[in-house]
Amino acid sequence: MRVLLLGGTTEASLMARILAQAGVDAIFSYAGRTAAPRHQPLPVRVGGFGGTNGLTAYLRDTGITHVIDATHPFAAQMSKNALTACAKVEIPLLAFERAPWIPKPGDNWLTVPDVVNAVAALPVMPAKVFLAIGKQLISVFATRPQHEYLLRLVDSPEAPLPLANANVVIARGPFTEEGDTALMQHHCITHVVAKNAGGMGARAKLDAARALGLPVILIDRPVMPPRVIARTPEDVMTWLGHPACLGV
Repeated sequence: MRVLLLGGTTEASLMARILAQAGVDAIFSYAGRTAAPRHQPLPVRVGGFGGTNGLTAYLRDTGITHVIDATHPFAAQMSKNALTACAKVEIPLLAFERAPWIPKPGDNWLTVPDVVNAVAALPVMPAKVFLAIGKQLISVFATRPQHEYLLRLVDSPEAPLPLANANVVIARGPFTEEGDTALMQHHCITHVVAKNAGGMGARAKLDAARALGLPVILIDRPVMPPRVIARTPEDVMTWLGHPACLGV
């Protein structure tokens, strides 16, 4: 058995520790968008594969027998490439995926299908927006320059931001409701825009928004083709045939 773990999430780092402690031959792969990623207890590969054909060749050349897709729920292209490549070389793939967030009593969420609709859902009058979507898609919000934006990023921007009026906080999760409440109060936030990424470490902003009575524009996950999904490390290890190896 040789496992390719497609990472970039908290769940991927957890699986890396479990696989290493179980003695599973595995490779941890991530895109390399973060300047200082967490140390992993597995051999690490950084960067893209060159599309579906490149990933197919990599799987064949390195003798991969199983693929665990623990990428971010919004990394749809990578996940689709993995599905196609695994089908070509006839090896099994499992998506280790966070369950999406669901609203709790008191939440004021507007769910939208994509980032374009999130921009359209913002008010016309100037607002103070906590733009909690990472850095890849923030340029779309430049069409609403009347707003003041708060960005929370893992790394400092290497180039000028495409937003005319933005404040940046550099921080790495997991975050807390108390911390995010204080952050939003300090910046007088009136609206929150977030992706429905799921997981516990990033939910704090939603809990803080509920506590402060703020509206949240929540972007739905991309639609994926049918695939086998696991929600827990136990399910992943059972799929691999190592149900007893769960010490972390």
